Amino acid sequence: MRAYTRNPQGILDTQAATLENFRYRANPSLSESDQLLKKAIWLYFILLIFEGAIRKWVFPGLATPLLIVRDPIALWIVAKTLHRGLFPSHPYLLGPVLIGIVSIFTATLLGHGNIMVALYGARILLLHFPMMFAIGRLFNQDDVIRIGKVTLWMAIPMAVLIAFQFYSPQTAWVNRGVGGDVAGAGFSGALGYLRPPGTFSFTNGLTLFYGFAASFIIYFWFNTEKISKPILIGATSALIAAIPLSISRGLFFQIGVSLIFAVIAVSRKPKYAGKFILASIGMAVTLLLLSQTSFFGTAMEAFTTRFELATTNENGLEGVLLDRYLGGLIGSLQGNEGLPFFGYGMGMGTNVGSMLLSGGKTFLISEGEWGRLIGELGLFLGLAIILIRLGFCLKISVAAYKKLVTGDLLPWMLLSFGLLIVPQGQWAQPSALGFSTLIGGLMIASLRPSKSQTLLP
Repeated sequence: MRAYTRNPQGILDTQAATLENFRYRANPSLSESDQLLKKAIWLYFILLIFEGAIRKWVFPGLATPLLIVRDPIALWIVAKTLHRGLFPSHPYLLGPVLIGIVSIFTATLLGHGNIMVALYGARILLLHFPMMFAIGRLFNQDDVIRIGKVTLWMAIPMAVLIAFQFYSPQTAWVNRGVGGDVAGAGFSGALGYLRPPGTFSFTNGLTLFYGFAASFIIYFWFNTEKISKPILIGATSALIAAIPLSISRGLFFQIGVSLIFAVIAVSRKPKYAGKFILASIGMAVTLLLLSQTSFFGTAMEAFTTRFELATTNENGLEGVLLDRYLGGLIGSLQGNEGLPFFGYGMGMGTNVGSMLLSGGKTFLISEGEWGRLIGELGLFLGLAIILIRLGFCLKISVAAYKKLVTGDLLPWMLLSFGLLIVPQGQWAQPSALGFSTLIGGLMIASLRPSKSQTLLP
C-alpha cells in the first residue's frame, strides 16, 4: 500500500489509501488541528472509563442523558476528520456508513417506525465505527503506548475499588447503581457475593477494562524498558486480583487468550523467551502471595464456585467457548423464517430502544450481537455488517502477524483483545461499543510507526 502524502497545496491524496495491510507513513509533525483531535480521542478514552462513575456518583440525576456523553465527541472527531479528508476510501469504512444511513429510513418507514430509536441504533455505524479509522489515522505507536501506560496506572486503583465493592453491602455508597440506585450495581455472582462493576455502569465494563489492560501488561513485560517496573508489577498484581474479585469467567478467558498470543509470540521470536519466563515467575509469585491471604481466598472461592456452576450449566468448557463465539453466528441464522427483508428496524435490539418502544428493559430481538444485527437489519444487511467486522479483523490479524515476525509485538498483543470484542462484541451496550471503538482504532494506529521510525511504502 502506498502511504498517505500531501501535495504542495496541503490537500491529502487519498487515491491510494487502502486497508490492504494497514501500513502508513509517519507524519513528521502534526498541525494544531491534529493535536486538538488527538486530545478529543483522549477525552473519549477517559469518559469511557469514568462515564459510569459520573452517572452513579457525580451526577446521578443526569444518568440518562450521560449515557451518550461520548457521542458528541465521536461526532466532532468524525466530522473534523472527514472535513480534512483523512478518511481512507475503503469498503470496511464506507459499507457500514452506507448501511447505517439506509437503516434509518428502513427502520422508520418499514420497521418499528420510531425515528429516535433508529438514530440511536444508527449512531453505532455512523459515529463509533468510523471513529476507529480516525484514531488509526491520528495516532501512531507512541500514542498507543501512552494509552497503555495510563491504563496500567488506572488498573491499580480500580482493583482497590472493586475490592471495596466486593466486600461491601449493596446498600453502601461504593455500590450505588446508575442514577443513584440504592439497590446497588452488583450483578449475579456466587456464595452471596455479587460481581462488582468498578467505575462502570455494568459489570461487563470492568471485564472489558481488565481484558484491555491485560494485552498492554503482557506487552510491557516483553518491553520492560518502556514502562516503570513498579507500575508494571503493581498493574500485574491488580490484574491477578481482579480475576477472582470480578467473579468473571469472561475476564479469565480473555487473559487466557492474551497468554496464548504471548506463547505464539515466543514461538515466533525466541528472543522473547527470557522475558516471558520472567513474567510468568513474577505472576506465579504474586498469585502465591495473594493466595496466603483470607482476603484473596474468599474471592477465589466465590470465583471458582461460579465458574464450576456456570460451566456445568453450559455443558462444559467446550460448550461455553462454542456457544459464546462460534455458536453465535449459527444461532443468529436460525429461526428467521418470518423476519422482514430489512429486519425489524435499527436500534430495536438496544436497551434504549426497548425502553422507548416497550417501556421496559428487555431484549426485543436477541441478547447476542450477531442475532441483534440480523434481527434489526434483516438477513442481507445484518450479515453484511457481520462479514465486514470479521473481514476487518482478518486484515488486522494478517498485518499484526507480519509485524510480529519483524519483532514488533504491540499490534499482536492488542489483537489478542480486539479479536474477541470487535467481531461480536455487544455494541448495543455503551461500554462494549466504546472498548470496541478504542481497540479497533488502536490496532490500526499500532501499525503506524512512531515519530522516530520510518516506513517504506
